[in-house]
Amino acid sequence: MKTNFLAIFLIGIFFNCFVGYGQLKKIASVEGITEYRMDNGLKVLLFPDNSSQTITVNITYLVGSRHEGYGEKGMAHLLEHMVFKGTPNHPDIPKELSARGARPNGTTWYDRTNYFESFNATDDNLEWALDLEADRMVNSFIAKKDLDSEFSVVRNEFESGENDPTRVLMEKVINTAFVWHNYGNSTIGNRSDIERVPIENLQAFYKKFYRPDNAVLMVTGKFDESKTLSLIEEKFGKIENPSIPLRDSYTEEPPQDGEKTVHISRVGDLQIASALYHTPAGSHEDYAAISIIGNILSDEPSGRLYKALVETQKASSIWAFSPFTKEPGFLYINVDVPSDKNANDAEKILKSTLDGIRATPITQQELERAKANLLKRIDQISRNSAYLGTYMSEFIGAGDWRLNFIHRDRIENMSLEMINEVAQKYFIPTNRTIGRFIPSKHPERVSIAHTENLDSLVSNYQGREDMGTGESFDVAYDAIQKRLALGTLSNGIEYGIIEKSNRGNTVRVNFSIRNGNAVSLSNKGVIPSLTASMLNKGTKNKTRQEIEDQLSKLKSSISFRASNGNTYISVVSTQENLMASMALMAEMLKSPAFEPKELEKLKTEQLAYLEMNSSEPQFLASKRMAQIENRFAKGHPLYNMTVEEEKAAIKATTIAAIQKFHSEFYGLGKAIMVGIGTMQAQEVKNFMEKEFTGFKGKHPYERLKDPYFPTIAINENIITPDKKNAMTLGRLHLKISDVHPDYPALNIAATILGGGFLNSRIAERLRQKDGVSYGAGAGFQADSNREDENSAMYLYAIYAPANYDKVQLGFKEEIDRFINEGITEEELKNAVNGWIQEENVSRAKDGELASIINNNIFYNRGIEFQKLLEKKISDLTVSDVNNVIQKYVQAFENWTVINAGDFQAP
Repeated sequence: MKTNFLAIFLIGIFFNCFVGYGQLKKIASVEGITEYRMDNGLKVLLFPDNSSQTITVNITYLVGSRHEGYGEKGMAHLLEHMVFKGTPNHPDIPKELSARGARPNGTTWYDRTNYFESFNATDDNLEWALDLEADRMVNSFIAKKDLDSEFSVVRNEFESGENDPTRVLMEKVINTAFVWHNYGNSTIGNRSDIERVPIENLQAFYKKFYRPDNAVLMVTGKFDESKTLSLIEEKFGKIENPSIPLRDSYTEEPPQDGEKTVHISRVGDLQIASALYHTPAGSHEDYAAISIIGNILSDEPSGRLYKALVETQKASSIWAFSPFTKEPGFLYINVDVPSDKNANDAEKILKSTLDGIRATPITQQELERAKANLLKRIDQISRNSAYLGTYMSEFIGAGDWRLNFIHRDRIENMSLEMINEVAQKYFIPTNRTIGRFIPSKHPERVSIAHTENLDSLVSNYQGREDMGTGESFDVAYDAIQKRLALGTLSNGIEYGIIEKSNRGNTVRVNFSIRNGNAVSLSNKGVIPSLTASMLNKGTKNKTRQEIEDQLSKLKSSISFRASNGNTYISVVSTQENLMASMALMAEMLKSPAFEPKELEKLKTEQLAYLEMNSSEPQFLASKRMAQIENRFAKGHPLYNMTVEEEKAAIKATTIAAIQKFHSEFYGLGKAIMVGIGTMQAQEVKNFMEKEFTGFKGKHPYERLKDPYFPTIAINENIITPDKKNAMTLGRLHLKISDVHPDYPALNIAATILGGGFLNSRIAERLRQKDGVSYGAGAGFQADSNREDENSAMYLYAIYAPANYDKVQLGFKEEIDRFINEGITEEELKNAVNGWIQEENVSRAKDGELASIINNNIFYNRGIEFQKLLEKKISDLTVSDVNNVIQKYVQAFENWTVINAGDFQAP
């Protein structure tokens, strides 16, 4: 569960028709999404996608932090947590979610709260999910005993945000900008309100806003529409609305009289400058222009602020976002400034560049580039039904789901005259919160009205042709094996390809190359990762900007990452644009420009990241864990550098070193390509064969050996002053691989100990029972190499430093109980069923299925490996699992444990 902080951009079509279906009446259909309304006011959206083998059920309630009154700050978010505590018919929701392998969450934002679960597409799972959402709409416990533990969990989530200077500054700036309107209050809430809210107030808030006529239910994925409508009518049709009608808020924020100033001083190293402008609601015609201007300012590398601050080395990074809100909102801009740079200079440049939006009007080139950037994102989201289904909540909260299509159309139709009019209207100093008050004899003010007549805006919207539903792809192991084409090209590239008809004709191609060995890769440090990060920053024939523009035109994405001599490339595109995207990928991979100025910007960015995290508990705990477990000599490819060593390595990296590494280590070596989606497989194979024949590195690939080593028993504290949140990490090394006979049982044992959605021994103890941790759990990282057998169990918890003793005791007692008492039959049944269904969900997602296929090719095995593993897990007994617990799991005292936080006495 989390608070959403991102602006959302999506798409669709609409036509009017009124066809009865029992209680449900068909209202509209837009690019594959159909709206129905029930007699009790519930709105239902169905979005079938046969190419998805999962279903996502997402219910959005029109209640967020905007609806909170005095003493209620954070109540909508606290209630989001409480609704997971159960109902009479679903008393243990986390256990049910885990048993069905669901991927659930709940989020709260200014105008809405939503709950969703994605799961394997079966009729039984769909009926269960609909029954769950209908039941907790009106029958959630909202009990005092649950509040007593959960308020401290929410407080811990609040405290984790207090560790982040970027988030703290943003909240204070927003709070200062809004004098009266609730958008000025953080969704996470006020600490005292979270701690002191009476259960009766929370129950009243729940009964007031959780009702059919204040909710929109959306079902996306592979389902039978007729059956689904019948189920929805059965589950939700009998729910009646409260007798008291809903009344919306009516507070309007008055025009700002002058530029405002916010200064915050806390422990940390990275400096930050930011700016906020009041802007219209998402439904307002000017909002599309605001989102375009935000991109024109912050885009990398074309943005005005990026060029003025990052390219000139005055700052390390720049980002901006403008939430899609129901009532007038804001545009927020953030600039990270490393400690060795002058923040005052950065702030001056920030302000002068923002003022320049009016003095130097936006150009046609800037407009077209920003439109292409935004429309590319919109197009990619629209092709992913599960993603679209959950993020549709942003538009529902802002007034109507069809606003996502209207927003897209407004971006497409934006003219130069329109966008410059918006820039002149809103980008004025008196509408800004940044630095200081400036007196003026002739003040400028902008009064931003609420959107009126929203119904008339959306009711006659016609939209455009939808993208279809794709084919029904069978994720059974044997079915995947039949569809999977395996082979090796003449140049040595091993491949695995599945041709299938995806909704929107989407396709993914992953390509990996491996070169070098322990000797040739010695003393390379950060050079391999920096080399990969430079590949998207220009080629010998294309500038960085030209690459970005071409990708926007192709509505495609290309990404690179590397670890030592291993380089991983991902291309996400459509059938129409795949080959052009592949050609661009090959050019970026083979002919990078390696511009010195781009390397300097990249180094500044990475140094700023290290600086930003140098006092963060989670980062420091992870770094210290790596240092304790370090067993390789300095210079070895697997040596774990300290923060200071990493900084020195980044600073020392030169263009010459990058160029040398690329010339020596970039080539096919051991190469694997996996393609999944709507494509012509032979065309792709022909391209890869022709394009990469002769592309050879100088150092043959040899796997870096990383064998098992015993756990170092230690429990160490790192003091991080002035941090409101602490982190505990633990690791226990196990000599085992994923082909070992004990692996299936140990996998399930780890799931029961710390996996699942809020449903494990550790989560139940530290979050559900003790209420001291927002996030706590454990897991199992299994080595796939049978020679190394270097696996580990891990555990983690975030919490307030004052709860250190409770966390330590909780880990100790739960691990002792795990070893001494073992597991139960019910735990085994739920964990096995959840694991199997979660694997089905994983194989239904092209990105995850591509990773499975890639790993199978690398380790010289087939999908039969996963099939056999599922059979072994299905056949497990309680005795099997308890035996591996006794064999491998050790008491908490024998783990490597690092605790980072402000543990000093108050």
